[in-house]
Amino acid sequence: MSDNDFLAQAAVRSAETAADRHRLESMIGRAPRSTAPGEDTAGPSDASILNFALNLEYLEAEFYLRATGSALPDELTTGVGARGEVSGGKPVPFKNPVVRRFAEEIASDERQHVTFLRGALGSAAVARPTISLDHSFTQAARAAGLIGEGEAFDAYANEVNFLFAAYLFEDVGVTAFKGAAPLIENKTYLDAAVGLLATEAYHAGIVRLALYNQGVIDDTVFTAAQKISDVRNAVDHVGDDDQSIGTADRLNLVPTDENGGAFGRSPGHILNIVYLTPERAGSGGFYPDGLNGDLTESDDS
Repeated sequence: MSDNDFLAQAAVRSAETAADRHRLESMIGRAPRSTAPGEDTAGPSDASILNFALNLEYLEAEFYLRATGSALPDELTTGVGARGEVSGGKPVPFKNPVVRRFAEEIASDERQHVTFLRGALGSAAVARPTISLDHSFTQAARAAGLIGEGEAFDAYANEVNFLFAAYLFEDVGVTAFKGAAPLIENKTYLDAAVGLLATEAYHAGIVRLALYNQGVIDDTVFTAAQKISDVRNAVDHVGDDDQSIGTADRLNLVPTDENGGAFGRSPGHILNIVYLTPERAGSGGFYPDGLNGDLTESDDS
């Protein structure tokens, strides 16, 4: 296969729309082509997968940036689909300077992820969807039994609440990239996804260790972290793979399977968690109006 043939096939696979396919193929000097009769198009395109990741990165970036006193600039929130607003979020009154500093570092990383994915997708990049950083956390905390009916959970009220919220996101982010990796055909995009997976894994490890240290001070943290893990297990239909941070007597900072590896979740199972439902749905939880792009529906099995 010639280099042009390889690039053309990557372009067709990676383009989310016919217009993007035409643009990519024109760049390599080859006439656009339609899907050949009988060609398998059942799986999502690489661009659809990257846009799914971009939706998740919008959420993580806004969560961390607002916790540290900023937000995504408008120019990093436009694109294909309806651009939504963000409700909730404010600077966290950090007491531990180490927690504040790693929150700032992660915020910077997540903004870079948004910038990178938007650049890789070009005109196919989706806009930031509507994001809830207030009612969604109350819904999640209530489902986990951290608060009762009529109570609210403010993820930004203190650094312990912030760590619970970060713990919810980071473990989900790792399993999202792990689950998406086998679906990506373009090796350049796969390499990028693996790089983002590694970064999210570093983030998750940092957050889990910080939360564990809080548990050493207050052992009710271990119970709360287990409840968050239980909720993820209850809605994602993956089984009992999700693992908490351990107990006062046993650390579990690196959640692995029997082979010492991380497990993955499909886009639909990820959406079960961020939509906060075990049912098939197109919106809910942290995304009140759903995601932008092709991969927007949660699973029910």
